[in-house]
Formats: sequence, C-alpha cells, structure tokens
Amino acid sequence: MDCKFKIQDSKFKILFCCCVLIFPSIIGAQDVDKNYLLGQFDESKDLRFVKLGDEFARGSAQGKYLRKEAYEAFLKMTSAAKEDGITLFIISATRNFEAQKRIWENKWEGRTLVEGQNLTKVTDVEKRAKLILLYSSMPGTSRHHWGTDMDLNSLENSYFDSGEGLKIYQWLTTHAAKFGFCQPYTSKAAGRTGYEEEKWHWSYWPLSKELLRVYVKSVRYSDIKDFEGSKTAKSINAIEKYVQGIACK
Repeated sequence: MDCKFKIQDSKFKILFCCCVLIFPSIIGAQDVDKNYLLGQFDESKDLRFVKLGDEFARGSAQGKYLRKEAYEAFLKMTSAAKEDGITLFIISATRNFEAQKRIWENKWEGRTLVEGQNLTKVTDVEKRAKLILLYSSMPGTSRHHWGTDMDLNSLENSYFDSGEGLKIYQWLTTHAAKFGFCQPYTSKAAGRTGYEEEKWHWSYWPLSKELLRVYVKSVRYSDIKDFEGSKTAKSINAIEKYVQGIACK
C-alpha cells in the first residue's frame, strides 16, 4: 500500500496506513512460510531476527537470536524493571528445529535424564513422549522456533517462589503485559492442557498470537517428523493439547 496520502485524503486511510507502519509483521503473519513455523530455518540468516546483546543474555542464550519486535519489547521491559530494582536476563531464546531436536533426542535416548529417569527404560513410547513433554517441546511444535518466546532468569519454578525470584515473578505478572508479554504456561489447576507450569517462559503476544493462529491453520501432523518419537505426535494430540495448551488470550 502507498502510504503517502495527501492531507485531504480520508482519516480512515491515514489511520490504516499508520497501522501498517506500526505493525507490519503482525498484519503479514498469514503469509509466513510453514518451514518457519516448524523451525526449519537458520535464524542467524533471517533478517527478521536480531542477535541478543551480551549484557542481556546468560549461558546458552549468549550469541542467540530473537525476532526484532520481541527483543525491542524486552529491552523496554527490562529497562522499566531495572528502575524498580529488578534485573531481567534471557537464558534461552530462539531454538530452531535442529536445536530442539538435540534437546528432545537427548532425553528420548537417555543421554539426559527426565524426572530422574533414563527414558530408554520406558518401553511405552507414548508415555516416554509425555514425560519429555512435561517441559520440552517436540521439534516442529516449539514456540521457541518463532523467536517470540524467551526464558528468563531461571529454569526452576522453585526459584520464583521466594526471595529475589519471587520479586521478579511478581514484577512480571504485574507489568509484563504492558510490554506485550504473557506467560503461556501457567498453573494447570484451571484445566489448561499440555506442558507443566513454567514461570520463566514469556511470549511476545502481539506477534506470537498471529503465528499460533497460522500454525494451527496450516500445520498438519504429517509435518511433524524427522526425529525419534515423532510418530507419537498425533496419538497424544500434540497440536491440540500442547501447541494450543496456553494461558495467553
């Protein structure tokens, strides 16, 4: 659309043009390639992504990427948090298909213990998949593929239950929405399905809600493949119960 409207043009045209300028990625979300939704791309070569600053990333998040919109919103949020004496930093950001596959298969093949168990001893493959799905997504189904979601400060719920962690979580639950962030995986007490509660996981909702909508519309179980245990995706309703099992509305 040509946004160089003359001043005498209708207010509607001017308003609509401004919306396109402010939210270009959101309006164009329906045109997102399926490979992107499935994590089948290299985020370091994608111009929609930006590398995290070292001062805001710790551990495995150093040198990683997020969607520009999500990262800019995070920078605004962390600046506001700092004024209130709260320090936020990213410990996990974008993970493409291959990165998620390594996490998944390390657990599937027993190299990483799950709830203290070596899962190669679990012969029921659906049960094995569900144990991994307590906290880790199947490749091709992770919100971390999209670059809209990030893990903050700690990967332990208990950290956020007391002391400095509790202050951080209370600040996030009070203020994060002002910057566009929501917690996808809250307590399941109200009937939410899928992953267990993750107090560390926050999503940039203005963009991720559109990507979720397109994902549900376009991705099929036949697209979730090429990793150990992938055949269980359909039988355990991975899209309906896990991809869609979020608290953000």
